Amino acid sequence: MLMNKIEIADLLEEKHNDLFDWLAQQPKENWEKGPLEKWTAGQHILHLVNSLQLLNNALSYPKFVLKYKFGVCNRASRDYDTVAKKYQQKLIDNQDRAKKFNTNLKKPSLKDRARLLTRFQIQEKKLQYKTKKISDKNLDTLVIPHPLMGKMTLREIIMWTAHHTAHHLETLKLLY
Repeated sequence: MLMNKIEIADLLEEKHNDLFDWLAQQPKENWEKGPLEKWTAGQHILHLVNSLQLLNNALSYPKFVLKYKFGVCNRASRDYDTVAKKYQQKLIDNQDRAKKFNTNLKKPSLKDRARLLTRFQIQEKKLQYKTKKISDKNLDTLVIPHPLMGKMTLREIIMWTAHHTAHHLETLKLLY
């Protein structure tokens, strides 16, 4: 069963709060240093902020622009679990592509931490607000492209964003 807009906004809030709670308990040094050939905590946050900002920017376009540029969906929206499973499988199937996509991410310094976390919170709140304002029809018919997943309905990509945050939190927990 598909999540409604309020449930999606609440899930975004929950996943982001989980990440912020975890970050608050971590030594500040982890912001700039990470395991060999792995991202630092700061890079994970920068990646999530960039992802949120790109989605918020796309959702700021008039709906007719999205429809003209990317078309409309020819299938029913997938539920959260299906989107999450498909993403995890795509990561496995496209490890080299995913690694290449993320190789040039700069390392935020400790002095950038507060600013970056504030940007993260602002972008997350914007996405929650926009999610609640988009009509159900547009959530399930308009599509935008994801670099790994291909075209996704707005509902799917917003749910994916919650999963994406949880995925990075799980990675951080494993590495630190």
